[in-house]
Amino acid sequence: MLLVNAGEPDSLAWSGLVQPLRLAQRILNGSFQLDVMTPSQVAGIGGDWQLALLVADEAAARPADAELRAVIERCREAEYWGGVGAGVLWLAQTGAAGGARIALPWALYAETEDVTERAILTPNLFEIDGRLISCCGGAASLDFSMTLIEALFGANVQAEIKEALCIDRVRSSEERQRVALQARFGALQPKLSEAVTLMEANIEEPLSTDDIAGLVGLSRRQLERLFKQYLGSLPSRYYLELRLQRARQLLLETNHSIVQVGLMCGFSSGSHFSTAFGTLFGNTPREERQRKLNR
Repeated sequence: MLLVNAGEPDSLAWSGLVQPLRLAQRILNGSFQLDVMTPSQVAGIGGDWQLALLVADEAAARPADAELRAVIERCREAEYWGGVGAGVLWLAQTGAAGGARIALPWALYAETEDVTERAILTPNLFEIDGRLISCCGGAASLDFSMTLIEALFGANVQAEIKEALCIDRVRSSEERQRVALQARFGALQPKLSEAVTLMEANIEEPLSTDDIAGLVGLSRRQLERLFKQYLGSLPSRYYLELRLQRARQLLLETNHSIVQVGLMCGFSSGSHFSTAFGTLFGNTPREERQRKLNR
């Protein structure tokens, strides 16, 4: 595994990613290789990596174009490759994302004017789209690192690291960057921010797309274009996933019955709730509740 640190060594994006991996290396008695390099170090060498990531905090300065291209070229030689934090933006700006879904830090959305036609921006914590992997950085780097550890080394190793680092819950890739929408989009797209705020305030009794469009002063088609450009989804799909994310949270963190949870999230039909939940998360509400009981 190759990690290229183009930012500060004490940033949360970096430490949240590398510290769990170093613990995994110790637990496994060094049975996997973890190469940590700077952009200048990696640009001139080759390697046989399963995973290579370009990592930088949001305040990091972008490397010179020639050096950045060389780093991306090295990373793309790995089976899976991508970026964390500002590294995601740099990959997209160079066109390396190739139209894939990417998890960009919300604080960098103001710099995406030249990116939206080259990649699909999502508000998720991290994304895996084919060979390309991206994480928004910050505290999500820890969840991302723990997810990688479970996928590569198994649940037992992940559990040992969770205990060592006092981690109660690892957030999944589908969870969204929990920052106020006004902070994320307000200056750029106040109508989009207003629409999502309406969705978040009406989980139990969902509004129709036409209702939301009318309330924010847009046509349905204008609203759909905004959601597609900035969130990579139609309003109806985004709203459904928002309700299902809330349902998942309630299943894991409360004792409400599955039927109650469905009703609290706008699902009058138990079968519709179960089908939609399974389509998004790959398991049923009952199986999700069982995860809580097994902890």
